[in-house]
Amino acid sequence: MAARVYITGAAGSGTSSLGRALAEHLGVPHLDTDDFFWAPTDPPYTERRPVEERLALIAAAQLAEGPEGGWVLSGSADGWGEMVINGAGLIVFLVTPMPVRLARIRRREGEKFGDRIRPGGDLFHNHSEFLKWAAAYDDPYFRGRSLQRHREWLAGRSEPVLELSGAQPVADLVKSCLARLGA
Repeated sequence: MAARVYITGAAGSGTSSLGRALAEHLGVPHLDTDDFFWAPTDPPYTERRPVEERLALIAAAQLAEGPEGGWVLSGSADGWGEMVINGAGLIVFLVTPMPVRLARIRRREGEKFGDRIRPGGDLFHNHSEFLKWAAAYDDPYFRGRSLQRHREWLAGRSEPVLELSGAQPVADLVKSCLARLGA
């Protein structure tokens, strides 16, 4: 059976970048939860797909290579995506300092949306709210996706978990994942 890896962490921690690089190295599809979580809308990231629809889409993409095929799934599916994480041979948990995460989000959103996220732009409010939400990840009392919630969720998983610093270069992260996979 080909490698099946789930990569998770905070927004901006590097899950998508590592997911793409690891999938390319392993020669398996890269699936990102954001592509399934959000319905295509303009402005983007404003309408969630129903959980059943997300799960069906991810499961179909995972099976595109056949039942023995591999995949790398990146993003956050804890709390709703257990079905598509089951079967992973490894869970990679990226922990990245908040200033690094927020700088990455600002850069990524700026490249993707340009002036739309600046004051007066149609996405300014959404971008500001997203940054506030992402900054709250380290707050143990935050009710959304948080470091504490991730750690509690990971403690209940039966798959091996590899915790890495998302501040490392992607090439180093790929090497660490490959070493853990024995690839």
